[in-house]
Amino acid sequence: MAVFLPLNFLQMIFLFSFIIFYNFSAKFGCFAQLIPEDEVKTLQIISDKLKNTYWEDVSQKSCTDEGASFDQTITKTIFSNVTCDCSFNSSTICHVTHIQLKGLNLSGVLPEEFGDLTHLTEIDLSRNFISGNIPKSFARIPLISLALMGNRNTGPIPDEIGQIITLQKLTVEDNQFTGTIPKTLGNLKNLQSLVLAANFFNGTLPESFANLKNLTELRLNGNAFSGKIPEFLGNLTNITILDIQGTSMEGPIPSSLSTMKNMQTLRISDLNTASLAFPNLKDMTKLKELVLRNCSIIGRVPDYIGNLMNLKLIDLSYNQLSGQVPNSLQNLKSLVFMFLTNNSFSGQLPGWILNSKQKFDVSYNNFTGSSSASCQQSNVNLVSSYSSSNTNSVSWCLMKDLPCINGPQYHSLSVNCGGTKMKFEGNEYEEDSTPGGSSTFYASGGENWAYSSTGTFLYNDAANFLAMEMSNPNVKGIYQTARLAPLSLKYYGLCLRPGSYTVKLHFAEIMYSDDHNFSSLGRRFFDVSIQGKVMLKDFDISAAAGGAGKPVTREFGNVSVTDSTLEMFLYWAGRGTTAVPMRGAYGPLISGISVTPNFNVSSGLSAGGIAGIVLASCAIFVSLLVILWMRGYLGGKDDENEEFRRLGTAYFSLKQIKTATNEFNIRNKIGEGGFGPVYKGVLPDGKIIAVKKLSSKSKQGNREFVNEIGMISALQHPNLVKLYGCCIEGKELLLVYEYMENNSLARALFGKEDQKLRLDWLTRRRICLGIARGLAYLHEESRLKIVHRDIKATNVLLDKDLNAKISDFGLAKLDEEENTHISTRIAGTIGYMAPEYAMRGYLTDKADVYSFGVVVLEIVSGTSNTSYRPKEEFVYLLDWAYVLQEQGSLLELVDPTLGPNYPKEEALTFLNLALLCTNLSPTLRPTMSSVVSMIDGKIPVQAPIVKRNRTMIDEDEVRRKTFERLSQDRHSLVSMSSSSSQPQRSMSMDGPSIDSSISMHSMDDIQEKSPSISGRLLPNVNEIERDEIV
Repeated sequence: MAVFLPLNFLQMIFLFSFIIFYNFSAKFGCFAQLIPEDEVKTLQIISDKLKNTYWEDVSQKSCTDEGASFDQTITKTIFSNVTCDCSFNSSTICHVTHIQLKGLNLSGVLPEEFGDLTHLTEIDLSRNFISGNIPKSFARIPLISLALMGNRNTGPIPDEIGQIITLQKLTVEDNQFTGTIPKTLGNLKNLQSLVLAANFFNGTLPESFANLKNLTELRLNGNAFSGKIPEFLGNLTNITILDIQGTSMEGPIPSSLSTMKNMQTLRISDLNTASLAFPNLKDMTKLKELVLRNCSIIGRVPDYIGNLMNLKLIDLSYNQLSGQVPNSLQNLKSLVFMFLTNNSFSGQLPGWILNSKQKFDVSYNNFTGSSSASCQQSNVNLVSSYSSSNTNSVSWCLMKDLPCINGPQYHSLSVNCGGTKMKFEGNEYEEDSTPGGSSTFYASGGENWAYSSTGTFLYNDAANFLAMEMSNPNVKGIYQTARLAPLSLKYYGLCLRPGSYTVKLHFAEIMYSDDHNFSSLGRRFFDVSIQGKVMLKDFDISAAAGGAGKPVTREFGNVSVTDSTLEMFLYWAGRGTTAVPMRGAYGPLISGISVTPNFNVSSGLSAGGIAGIVLASCAIFVSLLVILWMRGYLGGKDDENEEFRRLGTAYFSLKQIKTATNEFNIRNKIGEGGFGPVYKGVLPDGKIIAVKKLSSKSKQGNREFVNEIGMISALQHPNLVKLYGCCIEGKELLLVYEYMENNSLARALFGKEDQKLRLDWLTRRRICLGIARGLAYLHEESRLKIVHRDIKATNVLLDKDLNAKISDFGLAKLDEEENTHISTRIAGTIGYMAPEYAMRGYLTDKADVYSFGVVVLEIVSGTSNTSYRPKEEFVYLLDWAYVLQEQGSLLELVDPTLGPNYPKEEALTFLNLALLCTNLSPTLRPTMSSVVSMIDGKIPVQAPIVKRNRTMIDEDEVRRKTFERLSQDRHSLVSMSSSSSQPQRSMSMDGPSIDSSISMHSMDDIQEKSPSISGRLLPNVNEIERDEIV
């Protein structure tokens, strides 16, 4: 047994002295904790190359309290910190393991000497001004974390980085790296965070990324990556953050993403793709942020989104989503932001959205029903959220195109965006200093301008929507302030008089500095559109101005305003830096707007002067009317002229029209319709018009002219060609329409190679939907209830944005009170006319449905119905479609120019819809409102109910020969009829067009002269069949 004797006083003194001596020696003597001399030299070189003034007198003792301290903390995000591990060689040797130099504005080149610190596990140089490539020497050290975020490093990521198998975090965000991503990064099986955002990387993602099974964060946003989003991403089941915003990648969104059950943040935007179905996300129950913006997603939002109870943000804006907003979304109690802007949502706007206190944006949709909602309902942005047909029961700002209730009255506009009222460069700029927000619509006090702001800043919900620069003396006037937005910013000029304007946009980059530090490294890119046309793509204010803090303007002349509203749209497409100089400093930014007219405006006469001019004008006008009446130009001499003057549409003089069209110069001719040629013209105010010149001889033509005027002037719909006015002087009959920049659908699909347009699937779908909506309006929504009777590709025009608009109502006929009638006046084009109408004159709105089905078939196939005959026994493309439908091979009809990436299921749906609409039985065809619902996904598209048998094919052959005979009879008719009853007939890529001006009366007159023409305009089908059999 051990016996412990009590220590005496001397022993205690000795023990105490030994402890003191040992500690002293450890620090100052043979036991001191020292950094090896070679590491000290390496640290000194690194400090010199980085121009680091925060490391003073680096020595072997720098890791101890007595050495020159590495650590300096300025703020939470700006500090110098070096960590040492002094456990080596019995705690006498210290090795540097962590270097953090953050936010210190260090410059110089990234030192390769970091590779000599053999125990270094972390390098964090975030938020500096360091340049150069990533040294290959980094592969020599056991790095766990490498963070270079917010510098000006360049070049590619070297292959050697893939050799650092210890690496768990690699962050190079907000730099200037280029090239493709090395496949060797797939060797980093311990990697948990890979942040490549906001660089200039390109190419496709290497397939070796499928090996990164431990990855929890992958951010690719703001690069030029291409190719499809890879399926192998679904293998990375531990990912919680996936960001693919603003790349050049293509859809579809891989179905494999449904396996990523740990996902908390999913951001995908601005895909280069045709239309996509909504991805399957129902198992992502941990999801907090969902961004699927501008991805061409169609159909309905699935109800299961309402079961993802952790969602705080939903951004589904700028898609083609339709149907109603699911009521299940109101179950999301954590939801703070919801952006549904620029879709096709319809139905009643839910009350839970209207009454929400959260930040919701449902602008630019197609909701219906009455609403007492104001323009800005709490935090809910409702601008232009209601259907164009829903015009009488909502506020003006909820309607499409923001109509001017009291009529156009303004002709100029100046706004100091984000600032106060001031006079600058001779103009009085209005104040625009409201704070704005994530889902804001604001109209000025005078309601002559407004703005709409959408989106929330990434990682910084509290970021401001206004910017101000008062410290730089070189920034003056309206450039000292600006309004910005994280996603989109729209300014509107309201109640502007029609005409041509010059729009001047003022910019100055006041959120970045112009000196050599971290704050000068920001890159802001956004797109600018005016009146729906992209004017600037990836606009960079600093680059355009030659530096930050410098003003720059962009001027756009000849901007046309026709509907009293001028729209200026700024959009962030996910590119550029997002964290310089702080999180949330990105997105569109604008300092000022000035709009001036290109036409003469009132010179400001006194009230008495104006009254005198008005009285004198009235006297002259009355005198002119008397003279015209005395000369027989007014009154009973021409009842049709009198009827025309009662139409109430705008009147153009023949002189105005001749001036606009350069005397109907052949170079201005843009088409030939069934009623005559069409010319392009330019009015004095810069407005471009299309002038249809009708027959100046035929009285029957006059009646058709009046008929067309009467109908079109009463119709207003986004998918109908707008009639501006008309002209009738003597025998001249002219219609003045809005000009359609992309001519006709027929030319886009079947024209010469230099005329054809490359229409992607999404555009074709939108064109089909536009035609359907226009016809639904004619048939069911308009007061007049019109059957068009000649729907074909040449009568569908395309505006600058390839929106479809139905034209040529001269062949239309008011649908009488009865549901059906037998018409003795046939209007239409062979190959597009419904059988019951073409052969028996039996006309209902289902005749238009049939024609619509033929046009849909042409749009999907890119082939003309009347010119496509794969085999002799098939009359038209439509017949071949039925054969392929029976064979289960309908997709063979799809236009090969679409390539393999179109949505096959949706294409098959549209082909089935075309066949459903062209059913031989009118009663089995859907109504056009049902067709709209089918395209919108509200109701399913049934497969064609009746399939064609041999008898029907024989009947088609009979019909073909009947049409040929009918066409020959029409030709004979044209050559024999007199000028007073001369029918018109036009040949085009559609086939022969039968003019509705032919009546039974005129045929009876001609029969006596031509026994070869049948006693009826269209013989009975049974008789035709019997004749052909004989």
